[in-house]
Amino acid sequence: MSEENPVQPEQNSLTPPEESTLPQAPMWAPPPPPPPTDSSMWNRIAAYVVLIAVVAAGAGAGIGWGLARAVSNSHPSALAPLQPEAPITQVSPSPNSSSNGSADAAAAKVIPALVDINTRLGNGEAAGTGMIISSTGEILTNNHVVTGSTSISVTVQGQSQTYSAHVVGVNVSKDVAVIQIDQSVSDLPTVTFADSSSVHVGDAILAIGNALGQGGTPRVTQGHVTALDQTITAGTGQNDSETLSGMVQSDAVIYEGDSGGAFVNSSGQVIGMITAGQAQGFRSSASDVGYAVSSDNAVAQANRIRGHETGSDLTYGQVGYLGVSVSAQAGVSGALVVGVQSGSPAAKAGIGAGSVITGIAGTSVASADELGTAIKSHQAGERVSVSWTTQDGSRRTADVTLGAVNP
Repeated sequence: MSEENPVQPEQNSLTPPEESTLPQAPMWAPPPPPPPTDSSMWNRIAAYVVLIAVVAAGAGAGIGWGLARAVSNSHPSALAPLQPEAPITQVSPSPNSSSNGSADAAAAKVIPALVDINTRLGNGEAAGTGMIISSTGEILTNNHVVTGSTSISVTVQGQSQTYSAHVVGVNVSKDVAVIQIDQSVSDLPTVTFADSSSVHVGDAILAIGNALGQGGTPRVTQGHVTALDQTITAGTGQNDSETLSGMVQSDAVIYEGDSGGAFVNSSGQVIGMITAGQAQGFRSSASDVGYAVSSDNAVAQANRIRGHETGSDLTYGQVGYLGVSVSAQAGVSGALVVGVQSGSPAAKAGIGAGSVITGIAGTSVASADELGTAIKSHQAGERVSVSWTTQDGSRRTADVTLGAVNP
């Protein structure tokens, strides 16, 4: 992706790649410059059809997602927004938003309000993107960016300080999460959301996110809306999948790590939250077919969470911590344990490396990702049953008191 083309002085709209200083991509783009050689940072990058987050592992692969996730299309379905007590407001784009300013200007309105999100997953690490939605540090991102995390850190654009954060609430079925910076912050810039019902196929957009989890200034690519109200089945190439509806599709190139980032119109308004990419194989790091949760849907779910709405699809509070690092393995149904933290609930229960966890609180676990989702539905301090098969093939079940998220 070249960054050397000069800006045309007369340019005043989102334009073809050769007319902007923004990083550009052809119909299919190679990945950005190689990531750091420390492989421990790159087994899990937060994204989605493959999901778009970046994942890295230490002793073993953490519970995580692949690129953006692999996707298959099916029939679209309408999603009705719900109003919380203190809603995020949306704006209506001007009728001529497609010619309302340069791509550079549009990106500049959004980039200050994007954050890099880094998480720990047992012995592994992951990276994704988030959008600041309140000046006091509330952040919108994908559920798959933070699911299974034992700690979350956030870096705000232009600031050297790294903040810790916690999950306020998630809607797993919509892949939406709201997290909150733990430290006292104020006057943070926030993104502006446009009403996505006004978006049309052919509209020019930018895709902005923490490409490959490299941090620093977000990578920006240009493209167009290619379809609306899409329903996709997203997965990681393992034994899990998830159906997401009402998605905005674009040909702007997206990367692992862009999950939770922004599809932006030419007025600098967010019209979708980057979630998944149609990858050419699950190990690809870039995709020119990308999907985003529409701004209407993302805002609706964020407002439900911020309003503390009661719903079977919403989960709140500190997530329970089991203390294992897990991996997927061909032919294994369950979460293969590759590491156990000393003194953790798992260690106290006798779960060891080489065990395969198959159930949490009566819910079957068929993959590493399913384990993260199952644990995330339980609070710290909650006592749950855990079923597993030991390395020698013995089946065991024990009641385990989940710990607090490990900082």
